[in-house]
Amino acid sequence: MLDLQRHIDCPLWEVLGSPLIPWTGMRYACIKVLHAYCKVFDQEELYDLVVRKTCQECKCPRETHAVYHEQLTSVRERLGFKHDSNTSRVDPRQMGYTWVPPGILTSAKIQRYFDVIPSEKVPKIGTQGERFRDKQLVYQLPKQDLALAFCKHVEETNRSSYEDFVAARNEIALDIGYVKDTPAKAQCAGCGDMLNQGEMAVTAPKFRDQILWHPRCFKCTTCDELLVDLTYCVHDDQIYCERHYAELLKPRCNACDELIFSGEYTKAMSKDWHSGHFCCWQCDESLTGQRYVLRDEHPYCIKCYENVFANVCEECNKTIGIDSKDLSYKDKHWHEACFLCNKCRISLVDKQFGSKADKIYCGNCYDAQFASRCDGCGEIFRAGTKKMEYKTRQWHEKCFCCCVCKTAIGTKSFIPREQEIYCAGCYEEKYATRCIKCKKIITSGGVTYKNEPWHRECFTCTHCQVSLAGQRFTSRDEKPYCAECFGELFAKRCTACVKPITGIGGTRFISFEDRHWHNDCFICAICKTSLVGRGFITDEQDVICPECAKQKLM
Repeated sequence: MLDLQRHIDCPLWEVLGSPLIPWTGMRYACIKVLHAYCKVFDQEELYDLVVRKTCQECKCPRETHAVYHEQLTSVRERLGFKHDSNTSRVDPRQMGYTWVPPGILTSAKIQRYFDVIPSEKVPKIGTQGERFRDKQLVYQLPKQDLALAFCKHVEETNRSSYEDFVAARNEIALDIGYVKDTPAKAQCAGCGDMLNQGEMAVTAPKFRDQILWHPRCFKCTTCDELLVDLTYCVHDDQIYCERHYAELLKPRCNACDELIFSGEYTKAMSKDWHSGHFCCWQCDESLTGQRYVLRDEHPYCIKCYENVFANVCEECNKTIGIDSKDLSYKDKHWHEACFLCNKCRISLVDKQFGSKADKIYCGNCYDAQFASRCDGCGEIFRAGTKKMEYKTRQWHEKCFCCCVCKTAIGTKSFIPREQEIYCAGCYEEKYATRCIKCKKIITSGGVTYKNEPWHRECFTCTHCQVSLAGQRFTSRDEKPYCAECFGELFAKRCTACVKPITGIGGTRFISFEDRHWHNDCFICAICKTSLVGRGFITDEQDVICPECAKQKLM
């Protein structure tokens, strides 16, 4: 088993990208990384494991692990810069910070500076801001860019090029800014807004004294993040963090994060890699000159990709490799050659198919076994066929038609009767109530006479054609007549008043020898006394009472 404590105490940790704090102080440690350490058996292998940009076990970026936590030394000391009059003599830890800006000599001004910085980026001990600074130190000032001692992949023949690059950068580009009060009103070189006289500003010695920035605007041109501890590089009158300045001039290996000084390197996935460092994301085998598969922006060798991501064929239960076409349906996958009808075994590639009980079938087999049938023609519904449904029945669109005129109903109104479907016109023609007189359909306001339907306007007196709806009427020879016409045409006439005796309303009448009288008209012609129920004597055309008859004889 590897003696982890021995390796942590040894100088090797200084090579890992940034020095470690003591073992007892390692915060935010990733357990999977610590497990990975126990798998290696010498310092060289330990370096190879940790120098990766990502953790081999959990795939987290290396700057998120505690093994890259920055020692509590100033950037100025890390870069080998001497202290000058602009360097603050305030102990940041006594104020609760891991860093304070150069050029500020009082605690009050230090507080003023941090008041204009986003709170989550203020390097206060034990806060998110402290962790943000630690990550930025590793990211913006990678140690492998600062000295050859921290590099593993710079070959002997390229070391002089590395040293020349570092010397030139330190001489003409790299420096540390400091804070001062704005001497006169000036424009911020970052945002373009004005800095008022006396306002706190950042100045960069590589620029003229008149060029100033708001503290929140002193950012890298590439990553747009605050320059950690005001450390910057200048290129073409723009400010950059050291990482992105170096990448303007040299390619950087995406695997080990070191600058590439050799003329031969690999370009893949729009990134640069040392030859041999373009590796499988899963197993770390080199992919240079090999086939690989890109998944979630990470490269995988063929073997790892198929082991991790390839699907298993539903038919043969074998892995569907990258050289095989993967056909899928509802989270199931098949080789192209295995995508067959479950019944007749015909290939279903580029053909219509159906699914039932997790099995797939060609159109013919599916239809023969499972497809529903039209209630009109009895044929099955083919895939993609439009279906018309009503209650529990279903039809092809062309079969859903009127049983009389055979016209397709489509979305028009229809009337079901027993097992038949009628269009509105045919249903009315066959079943609607019709007037016995005009033979037309009665839609409203009908009259029934002798169990036969009539329009109100058609139910009229046979003689005068006046409407009988709601009126008193009688009939003769199965024909309706109004009371007036019936009396005029068919009723007996009163011998006295010559008016018809209709009997409507219960009128009584008297008949004698083919002569007829209304009850009210059957009176003595002389004394006008009613003769109803009494004896009477005829006197030619008149009737008289016995008393008047006696008097007339005497």
